[in-house]
Amino acid sequence: MLHTVIMKNNYQDSINLMLLTNTINAFSEVNMSQIMMGTDANKDILKNTNLLSPEAETASPNDMMIVVDSDEEEVMDRVLPAIDVFLDDLSAKDSGKEQQAATSWKEALEILPDANVALFSIPGEYGAAEMEKALKNDLHVFSFTDNVAIEDEIRLKKLAHEKGLLMMGPDCGTGIISSIPIAFTNVVSPGNIGVVGASGTGIQEVTTIIDRLGGGVVHAIGTGGRDLSDKVGAITVKDAIVALENHEPTDVICVISKPPAKEVRDEVVQLLQSITKPVVAIFLGEKPKAHEGKVYLAHTLEEAAQIAVDLANDETVKKNYFEAVEKPNVPTLATDKVVKGLYSGGTLAAEAGMMISEALNLEGLVKKEGYILHSNGYDVIDLGDDIYTQGKPHPMIDPEVRIQKIQEYAQDKNTGIILFDVVLGYGAHDDMVGALLPAIEEARAIAKEDHRELYFVSTVCGTTKDPQNYDESVRRLKEAGVLVAESNAKAVQTALLLKGIEISENEKTVLPYNGKTVDVPSVSEKVMELLSTKPRIINVGLQSFNESILQYGGETAQFNWRPRAGGNKKMIKILDALDAYEEKISKDNQVVTDKMKNAQPFLTDVVPAKSVIPELNEAQKTLLHAGPPITWKEMTGPMQGSCIGAVLFERWANNEQEAIRLLESGEVRFMPCHHVQAVGPMGGITSANMPVFVVENRLDGNQAYCILNEGIGKVLRFGAYSQEVIDRLDWIKDVLGPTIAEALKLTEEGINLNVLIARSITMGDEFHQRNIAASLNFLKEISPLIIQTKIDESKKYEVIKFLADTDQFFLNIMMATGKAIVDGARKETNGTVVTTMTRNGVNFGVRIAETGDDWHTAPVNTPKGLYFTGFTEEDGNPDIGDSAITETVGVGAMAMVAAPGVTRFVGAGGFEDALETSNEMAKICLGHNSTFSIPTWDFQGTCLGIDIRKVVETGITPIINTGIAHKQAGVGQVGAGTVRAPLGCFENALEAYAKKLGIQVD
Repeated sequence: MLHTVIMKNNYQDSINLMLLTNTINAFSEVNMSQIMMGTDANKDILKNTNLLSPEAETASPNDMMIVVDSDEEEVMDRVLPAIDVFLDDLSAKDSGKEQQAATSWKEALEILPDANVALFSIPGEYGAAEMEKALKNDLHVFSFTDNVAIEDEIRLKKLAHEKGLLMMGPDCGTGIISSIPIAFTNVVSPGNIGVVGASGTGIQEVTTIIDRLGGGVVHAIGTGGRDLSDKVGAITVKDAIVALENHEPTDVICVISKPPAKEVRDEVVQLLQSITKPVVAIFLGEKPKAHEGKVYLAHTLEEAAQIAVDLANDETVKKNYFEAVEKPNVPTLATDKVVKGLYSGGTLAAEAGMMISEALNLEGLVKKEGYILHSNGYDVIDLGDDIYTQGKPHPMIDPEVRIQKIQEYAQDKNTGIILFDVVLGYGAHDDMVGALLPAIEEARAIAKEDHRELYFVSTVCGTTKDPQNYDESVRRLKEAGVLVAESNAKAVQTALLLKGIEISENEKTVLPYNGKTVDVPSVSEKVMELLSTKPRIINVGLQSFNESILQYGGETAQFNWRPRAGGNKKMIKILDALDAYEEKISKDNQVVTDKMKNAQPFLTDVVPAKSVIPELNEAQKTLLHAGPPITWKEMTGPMQGSCIGAVLFERWANNEQEAIRLLESGEVRFMPCHHVQAVGPMGGITSANMPVFVVENRLDGNQAYCILNEGIGKVLRFGAYSQEVIDRLDWIKDVLGPTIAEALKLTEEGINLNVLIARSITMGDEFHQRNIAASLNFLKEISPLIIQTKIDESKKYEVIKFLADTDQFFLNIMMATGKAIVDGARKETNGTVVTTMTRNGVNFGVRIAETGDDWHTAPVNTPKGLYFTGFTEEDGNPDIGDSAITETVGVGAMAMVAAPGVTRFVGAGGFEDALETSNEMAKICLGHNSTFSIPTWDFQGTCLGIDIRKVVETGITPIINTGIAHKQAGVGQVGAGTVRAPLGCFENALEAYAKKLGIQVD
């Protein structure tokens, strides 16, 4: 039975999740589990293992999928706490670091402005685009990330070459830059040898042997295993050779390659023959019979290291470096007993396969289903092959796959020797020896029970300076009866001796090079700067890679990367394309945000809606509603209830039944408030004779309108339409509206709303759910004016009493203010700033500056929050109302931190949650509006300019404070809470924006 939990927007590094999966799989009640991010590639892995549940199929790449196969119903009661402990432990480790983590390239480059390298360990499907950004920011790239398409590798390496940068990788497992160990790497003494390697463990084997021989390495430049393929053409290898040729502290160059394409190999050799420095090279799979010109050609990795050390010490290169290994004092194995090689390093596996195949005249190396050698019962397996690491940690980190293979081969009666490597260093398992020894003991016991001998032969790749310590690792293996050799080549030699097979090496002389040489290209200043200083690295991905860099004197900035646009490939393509327009977009957006910040809203009048909205004066009966366009049939209960109430208020019908018949007949035209410079709360229904506030934005000369707040209880905006509701609407029309209008006439310019809002935000308002201070400040401004009017005293009292009792009265003024601000900002502007957010109970609609009056919509969400007694979330209507205009201009939930008194009412837990909310909203905005300063936010201004690019890129959608209406017409408000705008409308807006710029968005 599959049990699934999806943790939304909880991005974790894949290696950590692999280790976490192993922890959960160890539970006795778990048959199998997998914890992964919700990428398409990971879903394929789940599908292949029959773990893809319907819930997992819906996950996004930023969601963590927890899928457990168990027969126990309550298994997640144990699993989820264990996951929390594991992730909390990661957080605890992270929190101990003083280093500030970035969440974007901009932040990373601000933290480390002089960075010169980007180190990648992110999923390969996103790697190419991110590496291109690094290169375009003049950063050398070190890509531990693999599974990058060969076409992308070629493109990126050509770009790096053109820009004078090094593209190290993809699939570059190890490196040393200016003696700083990087990624999966050993601690090697500094020295005068420079290494260029299209092989990770090849570099590790050569450099650690150099260290143990007393030599040292200044640089080990990894290139990725495909660099010497015919398609890539050794772009990075050649650039690195030229760089080391020009690097004065490098006296000797060592080139290491997996089996290369012949023509590429010849080009590399031609370059090596053209430089001035001595060179040793090993092209795995070749068995050179002589050295050639100034290039010394090695057969094994150990020989390459030995030659490099002699050259570095100005000693004569020997004709033969082969050293016979003493045969272990045990009986020779029978001819039917075979060697099985289980390697965590692909190059070490290739070397072992090559040597065994040469000694036994087997079929040679293969690369199939993880096998490097698969001939006559002799197997050498690269456990780091994709077939073993898909969805699992690399075998250098996790011993599980190797333990399984040890158990499998121990059962095979023909297995006489199991040959394996232990790779030490940063990134590798803390104690691989300790992890493997129990399996080795168990395998020996199985063989002994079957009256067989089973030998284990090991090589340890490491130095005494590695965290696991080379000498200690060797001692423990030997004490356990493992035959440990000084190198991989000697380990293979030992294994063959146990079979009674001796190998040797021919002497090599130096033959003249008769080929052509080339003019050595010049080296870029950027590459020489990299090789001449300690690296300054932006670490994009696995945080543990910082450890070795910082330990040995490098600098890092941690970039906690997550997939752009939630992994949506189409949106990523658009965002990447828009990066080229950054200057234009920034200029356009600046115009919009300046207009928003510099707006001058004044409350000037209260008038019947029909007097300022011509559409309400036309012959056809017209009702304005909240949100983007909608029909009567599509409307949810509260909006339909509001329509019924408006029909009764306008006396178009005498009762509810007549009103419904009229609305269903098609005689009434429905129009969004936003189409006529108006806004309306909740249902938003506005009719001809309803009074509206008039707010003038004197910066642009535009006006905006909003009906007056009805107070609390049964009200039209929540869909109520009883006689009590109609009577109040009549009173607002006949008394409240005219009284305020008369009072405003006594002012010279109206009421300056910027001043009133700025004062009220310091008093604890956020202007959507909490308007107490603003309503009282409005009462303070309007009351003396009301008293001066010639209106009947009893009506004055009624109005002042109503204003004093209505804590939310200012909301409608704020809505008209927001509308005036954004309509001014929308005039003759372009860019990606959101200029409207609104909802009609069915769809959420946004507008942006670039696309003017066009709507970009997606289905609304239902608010979460607190419900009045007797009501639950089941009663709540989907999100509705134009009041999100407040969030559009940066107040409301965007300014939650300003109103700690309201946080729990809208579902937040308290001030810390409010602070977190506002901080999160700031991430999707272009800046802050200093006009409205918030004391509880270190006097930062409210959020300014929601940017659709940031929303789509981060997946953070605007949060909105809102009242909750009952889904049935006539019931009214049943609670209050918060709701998220749906991501889809911002994605649609981004696509429309891209099309306006001529960007193809297939």
